Amino acid sequence: LLTEKDASVTKKAFELRVSDCYSPIFTFADIKLRLQFLYTYKILHSKLKNLPNEPLEQYKTPLSKRIFDLTLSITALIFLSPLFIIVAILIKLDSKGPVFYASKRVGSGYQIFDFYKFRSMRANADKEIENLKKDNQYGDSAFFKIQNDPRVTKLGSFLRNSSLDELPQLFNVLIGNMSIVGNRPLPLYEAEQLTTDEWSTRFLGPAGITGLWQITKRGKKDMSDRERKKFDNFYTKKFTIWLDLKIIFMTIPALFQKEKV
Repeated sequence: LLTEKDASVTKKAFELRVSDCYSPIFTFADIKLRLQFLYTYKILHSKLKNLPNEPLEQYKTPLSKRIFDLTLSITALIFLSPLFIIVAILIKLDSKGPVFYASKRVGSGYQIFDFYKFRSMRANADKEIENLKKDNQYGDSAFFKIQNDPRVTKLGSFLRNSSLDELPQLFNVLIGNMSIVGNRPLPLYEAEQLTTDEWSTRFLGPAGITGLWQITKRGKKDMSDRERKKFDNFYTKKFTIWLDLKIIFMTIPALFQKEKV
């Protein structure tokens, strides 16, 4: 039970493998729902694996997927290295601050790691989140997004619209924190809200740069958090190399559509 909403406290809880974090404002129904989910999930997992006394295993990247990720990320980094240099110079000319932005994200098995992007916001933009929550276009959803976010720089807007800001995540793939295709790693303030419901299944699969919900419904209305989590859960259970290839090929045209989910 968290006595205060502090990201550092939540981070420490995740590092200690605490699976549930509750703020002072919670109801008996929240606890009951979580207990029902854990009980049902344990029974289903035991029947599936025939290991009634074994704990849930953390996700381990299959060798074929790891080879695929390494091959693609190394090749991409080599060919895109001139673009990295150009973008880095433009960022330094556009605004004060570092070229790269590293944020703490929660990936497979609730593991916390540094998530890399080209900086597209002014420095210390994370400190403004609490004051901007009232403008969240997803309302009280676990996901956070602001239309015409005032923290985004002029160059940052272009980098985001073209998805160029995502390129440094190739280093995450190289390190092994992420795969090319998988469920999107979430910021701490979003992930902490997904440990208390049935959608926590999404964290039992690979974390990735692109995935099913990134290539779905672009150009249409915003995707709800329930739809996003359903896609993530589906990928966790059904991912294959062939599905990964399909998602990669579908990601390319999705980059040129107007609206991102």
